[in-house]
Amino acid sequence: MEQSEQLGLLLDRTQDKIALLDERGTFTYVNEAARRILGFAPDDLVGESAFAYVHPDERALVRQSFAQAIESDGFAEEVVEYRHRSADGSWVWVESRMSNLTDAALDGFVVSSRDITDRVEAERDRAESESHRKEIAAVSGDVLWMFNDDWSELLFVNPAYEEIYGTSREALQEDPTAFFESIHDADAPRVKEAMDLLSAGTAVDIEYRVSPSEGDHSWVWVQAEPITVDGEVVRITGFTRDVTNRRRRERQLVVMDNLLRHNLRNDLNVIFGKTDILESEVPGAAEHTAVIRRVGEALLETAEKERGIIKLITEQQDRVRIDLEQVVGECVADIRDRYPNATVEVSALESVTVEACTELQLAVVELIENAIKHAADGEPSVRVALRATPTEAVVVVRDDHAPIPSAETDVLTGDHDMSSVYHSTGLGFWLVYWCVDISGGSIAVSADPDDGNEITIRLPRVSD
Repeated sequence: MEQSEQLGLLLDRTQDKIALLDERGTFTYVNEAARRILGFAPDDLVGESAFAYVHPDERALVRQSFAQAIESDGFAEEVVEYRHRSADGSWVWVESRMSNLTDAALDGFVVSSRDITDRVEAERDRAESESHRKEIAAVSGDVLWMFNDDWSELLFVNPAYEEIYGTSREALQEDPTAFFESIHDADAPRVKEAMDLLSAGTAVDIEYRVSPSEGDHSWVWVQAEPITVDGEVVRITGFTRDVTNRRRRERQLVVMDNLLRHNLRNDLNVIFGKTDILESEVPGAAEHTAVIRRVGEALLETAEKERGIIKLITEQQDRVRIDLEQVVGECVADIRDRYPNATVEVSALESVTVEACTELQLAVVELIENAIKHAADGEPSVRVALRATPTEAVVVVRDDHAPIPSAETDVLTGDHDMSSVYHSTGLGFWLVYWCVDISGGSIAVSADPDDGNEITIRLPRVSD
């Protein structure tokens, strides 16, 4: 085999397309890689202008690069990326290296091209994703931010920072601790402690006050976490959200709650006192005063449930590990003590652990107690069961009463909100709904005229 044939075999086995072009840019030789990359047989390209296969948008650039390479006085090499037409009419991104290195044996200029389509598309996808992230960050009302591990360098912050903290992003870039000047003096120690925890590798969740202007302050909520590489904190990222309105509503709820319960209890004590006088001084009044007393006691009970709901709404409810078997058992024992005439049957309770809010016990008690109170006769019967599935804990409360009205059960399933036209008759089921919802669970209701009511609570279980 002659040396030229050996060289041809080697060139045909290379991954890159190797071509010889004359000074006008006409193909005089193309190796076999053209078939793999572009779908052309090498002989189909020989004699054709290389520029005719270049995408129109990049054709002028390729012509200019080729001309610069071959016309330079000294050695020159140009590298250019462009789209090359393939045999099926599609476009393939290639990177071509062209130089003026030639001799009589070559009789042309070598152009080596490799397929970079995957790389170009990946870069385009990354650029689009980055563009989308920047667009989202630009319009977000939350402050999105990133610092290095010791807070000495600001890596990113979006425009929302300026509105919440009252200083420019440029000032924060120059001094990454500038945001600290806007923090309320009373909250500054807690914020500094949170920053130290993040630098040490611990995520934080904190609320504090900032003063973007003189005499004004807002409440913000910050969630942040460290980013680690090989166990070392390299960056700290998080978001800051203005929660002033939410804090204001919570404070208003607490104030109204205290006023309502205090005034209601005082006023009902006056009413109960008057009913005692009526019973002693007015013959036959006992029947009517009993109604007054019963309604008054129901109002006090509703006020106590309202207090529990306000606590659920206004306080941050962290989920804790709960032994649900123990909780259900305690609920049943409590109900049996308070309602000795009721029959509360318990199926074999299975041991199962969940992560739920601490008020979950109130929800279970409410469901059992509601069934007892609404029994048609004086001997109410309720059945309670607890079973475990591979993923859930399931609490079921059954009775044989008339179907619960949909206006009540829709509260449990979250299908309706309170309104002036549509509302349930009490707060008990709302308390159940919020307890289960905060605990990450769901409620289903089955009501049948013949079989009674079945209320099922499902909660995600955790490993014991």
